[in-house]
Amino acid sequence: MAATAVPKMKTKKRNGSREGQFRYELDTCSKNGDLSGALELYETAVAEGLRLSAYHFNSLLHILSSSVENLDDESSKQSTADTGSRVFDAMIVAGIMPNEATITSMARIAASRPDGSGADLAFDLVRNMREKYAATPRLRTYGPALFAFCRQLEAEKAYALENHMVSSAVVPEEPEIAALMDVSAKVGREEKVYEYLHMLRNNVRCVSSSTARILEDWFNSKSAAEAGSSSWSTERVKDAIVINGRGWHGLGWLGGGRWEVNQTSVGADGHCAMCFQRLDCVDIAQKETKEFADSVANLAMERETISNFKRFQEWLEDNKGYDAIIDGANVALYQQNFADGGFSLSQLNDVASELFRRNKNKWPLIILHNKRIQALMGDPYNRQLLDAWRSEGALYMTPTGSNDDWYWIYAAVKLGCLVVTNDEMRDHIFELLGRSFFPRWKERHQVRYTFVKGKLTLVMPPPYSVVIQESETGSWHVPLDEMCDDEKQRTWLCIRRQGSNHGPLEDLTDSSFQTISESSIIPPECGNIFNNNTRHVTGKRKDRSDDL
Repeated sequence: MAATAVPKMKTKKRNGSREGQFRYELDTCSKNGDLSGALELYETAVAEGLRLSAYHFNSLLHILSSSVENLDDESSKQSTADTGSRVFDAMIVAGIMPNEATITSMARIAASRPDGSGADLAFDLVRNMREKYAATPRLRTYGPALFAFCRQLEAEKAYALENHMVSSAVVPEEPEIAALMDVSAKVGREEKVYEYLHMLRNNVRCVSSSTARILEDWFNSKSAAEAGSSSWSTERVKDAIVINGRGWHGLGWLGGGRWEVNQTSVGADGHCAMCFQRLDCVDIAQKETKEFADSVANLAMERETISNFKRFQEWLEDNKGYDAIIDGANVALYQQNFADGGFSLSQLNDVASELFRRNKNKWPLIILHNKRIQALMGDPYNRQLLDAWRSEGALYMTPTGSNDDWYWIYAAVKLGCLVVTNDEMRDHIFELLGRSFFPRWKERHQVRYTFVKGKLTLVMPPPYSVVIQESETGSWHVPLDEMCDDEKQRTWLCIRRQGSNHGPLEDLTDSSFQTISESSIIPPECGNIFNNNTRHVTGKRKDRSDDL
């Protein structure tokens, strides 16, 4: 590689020292990707006996690691890797403790060795960094060894590295999962392909084109055709889908024979244009729902008067029949920042009445703070509304000194129902929850609203989730990562066994459909009590008079 001329340092008091000049010139080499210039600087500094800092060593190793991956011939790669090891050893001898950035650079350098030993060396560095250097690995630290193992088809070593990632609480992202899935497919580990496909489903909403090609190669392979059970318990699969929150069962490959992979689109109602199957609106699993509700309750009782919140929990246990919760203050204060604005109970009444109408004369639960209610009771109109809601069991007053956010979020999670609020749930209360599945829960349960010139519009949860989905018949639908203004334009992969019939002609009785719904702690479709135009493929259509 041709050396780039290193500009001469202009003398300045603040970095006129030799160390300061060396840092400036090294930064210039890093900016220009000048490996040979950086190495020449290093050799000169060593010859002069210059005392190098952690910054100097890390910058040099970063330049080496960035350059070695772009070298074509093996001898240059080997020479650069050897130089990297020499610099790292000099850092240790100098008594400078490597940090995570140091180990990441060294892992990249080691993994590039052409003799095949690099991946093991890179993994050893990562595996021992906590004990030897008190450094904590990150996802980027694991990458070089993982990708090298996968390229070399050393699947078992890749799995061992992934287990180490898990033990370090490092979560793989799409490139890492795709690599693990690819090596599993190439070595014929169909159960691992299934495992990583579900990891992809859980961690990644839409897949890149490169991941889509890995999936297509797998499903078109002989191993994929031979993987799967030709007989399974339909009820067990259906029950698993409900327990998991819909959209997947996780019981292994279903069916037998070759697969066909087609590009398709999904309509606004969630039907696949290729196989006519209706995709699910995916919720969090029942286990996650319980953990979520318990977490909210525990946090609430740490910050609320325990007896008050326990009283609400007991009351809610005796009054479980609500399909929607309304964040009363959020609705009543919407767009009230004008001269005559205030606490608009009429807006709240519009939302409650609309839900009542759509849900066949069944009232939602309105959560309002006691202080708000006391202030409103002086107005005859407000008193009439509040009394009417009380008489219908549609109002719960949170006690003085409480934060009503804890009450409406707990009710919505505990009952598995919808919650009407424009609250983005980003403040400290929701940060305390710290749950990775919180965004998924919001997508499935939050109903937003607008008032335009006094006219109410409810924005329901989407009729289906744009995530990888596994059906009860064993087929798969995979969304591609594309910039789409309209979800109907998104490309999906429709993956099913050849000759399978997953279309709307499949006959599932009302009784089987109701069995799934009744055993679930959540409504079976997104917004099922409001989206009256939704057509169910897995059951007979129900005619309703209150179409939107």
